Amino acid sequence: MGTRFAFVTVLSLGCLLGSCKTKSIEDSGISTTIDDSKELVAYVNPFIGTAPLTDPAFIGYTPPKDWRVWAGLTYPGSTLPNAMVQLSPITQYGSGAGYEYEDSEIIGFTHTNKGHWNLCHIPILPVSSDAEFPFKSSFDKNTEAASPAYYSVYLKDYKVGVRVTSSLRAGIHEYTFKQNAVPKILFDLGRANNSVDEWEILKTGKNTLEGFQRTGGDKVYFSVQLSEQILNLETVDPNESKGYALLTLDAKNPVVTLKIGLSFVSSANAENNLKQEIGNKNFETIQKEGISVWEKLLSKIEVTGGTERENELFYSSLYRSMQWPALRSDVNGDFTDEQGEIQNKGFRFYTNPSLWDTYRNKLVLLSLLSPDTAGDIIQSMIDRGTNSGFMPTFFHGDHAAPFIAQAYGKGIQNFDVKKAYELLLNNAYKEGGTRPFISEYIDKGFISDPDVKNPNTETKAKAGVSKTLEYALDDHSLAILARALQDVEHAEDLEKRSMNYKNVYDPKTHFMRGKLADGSFISPFDSEYPYYEYMYREANAWQLSFYVPHDMPGLVNLYENEKAFEQKLDSLFTLPWNPNHIARNVSGFMGQYCHGNQPDHEAPYAYYFIDKPYKSQEIIDKLLHNYYGVGSEGLALSGMDDAGEMSAWYVFAAAGLYPLSPAENKYLVSLPIFDQVKWNLGEKSLEISKKGTSRKLKNIVLNKLPVTTYFLSQEQLIAGGRLILDTK
Repeated sequence: MGTRFAFVTVLSLGCLLGSCKTKSIEDSGISTTIDDSKELVAYVNPFIGTAPLTDPAFIGYTPPKDWRVWAGLTYPGSTLPNAMVQLSPITQYGSGAGYEYEDSEIIGFTHTNKGHWNLCHIPILPVSSDAEFPFKSSFDKNTEAASPAYYSVYLKDYKVGVRVTSSLRAGIHEYTFKQNAVPKILFDLGRANNSVDEWEILKTGKNTLEGFQRTGGDKVYFSVQLSEQILNLETVDPNESKGYALLTLDAKNPVVTLKIGLSFVSSANAENNLKQEIGNKNFETIQKEGISVWEKLLSKIEVTGGTERENELFYSSLYRSMQWPALRSDVNGDFTDEQGEIQNKGFRFYTNPSLWDTYRNKLVLLSLLSPDTAGDIIQSMIDRGTNSGFMPTFFHGDHAAPFIAQAYGKGIQNFDVKKAYELLLNNAYKEGGTRPFISEYIDKGFISDPDVKNPNTETKAKAGVSKTLEYALDDHSLAILARALQDVEHAEDLEKRSMNYKNVYDPKTHFMRGKLADGSFISPFDSEYPYYEYMYREANAWQLSFYVPHDMPGLVNLYENEKAFEQKLDSLFTLPWNPNHIARNVSGFMGQYCHGNQPDHEAPYAYYFIDKPYKSQEIIDKLLHNYYGVGSEGLALSGMDDAGEMSAWYVFAAAGLYPLSPAENKYLVSLPIFDQVKWNLGEKSLEISKKGTSRKLKNIVLNKLPVTTYFLSQEQLIAGGRLILDTK
């Protein structure tokens, strides 16, 4: 697969994988290697998504002063798939992932992360003997390196080389101090990405510590084992926000190892997690195990024939797609439930998925590549929902429905599907739960918005158009599950309700438009103006007017003819964005289409439904080539990654299959950017290859038989064989 890039330079990674080229970083105490092996992990660049967007022409507008446009909000640190621990540097609290590529100072290494302005728990920082508050160190970018299960950097001000790696619930820090230095370690427990409510740290032995940090409902316990003895533990403003603890070591060796276990249950469980997952293993062993885990996962989709950059973007996107939700149960199975009670129920307990972001593609990818994890995530949601009577959601819509329907349709059975269905029916029919304004939706077939004079981007209302469209998809998804469970009555009612998208369609303007309670369209109407929560959710009318992924033929039929639909869709991608329209998380435009946020990510595939897939392919190719790894450093995304949704879009689009209507378990076939894509999901692999050099799809042949639609079913994907895409 060719030569690797310098961004994967990590201590002994190449040696672990079979080849290494080592160079020393002056004064750092760290050696790095450039890996030239053929392992897929070597393509992963964890820095993608950490840099900002700064070009107004690409952003779509000139950002107001001091705005950092959301261009990924990812972290470069060590983690495993869906792990409890994300061990990563932090350069700025209150930022998306705590790390911003352009920053020049590191203020800690934290142990939880998502990229949503929360978490970043248990900050730890090695410091010099003369270090003073506020603690921070400058660093040079050429000493910074990251790869799966690894991060390293040299802290210039403290003259300490740092490298970290991690297991599911534990991590290892290795600090190389100057010879004869008196090592100190900061536990900056009064700070996190959220306000810290309380914290504690206790010395429990000559070289052991334990404690906790609480931010709102997250109480994170830790247990620490050091390679050197503790000389002194000083606390400043104990248990207070912004307070900290400073550890002085009686070090006999300039290389200090700190092993830490986490738990959301107790310090004793954190200690057990550390013992079971790391114990006496050294840094290289844990790193090697992490590499092996990622390699096994990444190899479920093998691509050949792409450029080095395409391989980098593909496997970096696949890597980022598989990190959230995060594990919250311990090695012994304990977890803390929604009521704060300790439970142990025989499944792995996870955080809720970011459903509004990830139901479209990322949760489908998770279900394909890690079905047992997907089932445990659903069972975790059921456990939370049992207390409230409703299946939980995230942010907007009721998108547990497509997630659970597609998982069950794939044969994932390690969750209580009857209980899940019961909770989802409550969501769909009962007021006071997951679907706001559900009574109005059932009664009228749409959700209205108030008549607001001179609304602006920040106007708060019902986001009625978005809710109506999303509830319609959710109804269709739940109808699929109802049919699978032989509930014909609900299936028919929900499928009928899934046509409610038509109730916000304006045939005169061909837009999905907001309505008042009396059913009249809201006027005046500006189709280009973006709203956060008025009529539309983080979108404008253009971006939502093609959102009917479950019934695209029905949407086309609302137009006078296919030509009218085509002309409207053409305008979506060509009508220039008005630079006076500014919404922070709506950026990265192609015409009115916004790839920097989720609401219209299905739109590039809409040309398929007027039998012009080549026009979709043209848009898809532009997005793949120009909207990922952008900016001056080539490390920004066109918008926030949102727990892997942006990355998962790339994976599916680049690999030639897209789950347009996610609950249906069928995939729109497009042309991959690679010569061959091999999906290794079942006993047999599916190999996708192209014939010809054109980007216009002509024929689809599966195992020597013609495919008469543009879709590939889940059964065909798993059965494997050869899918040949003939181009014009």
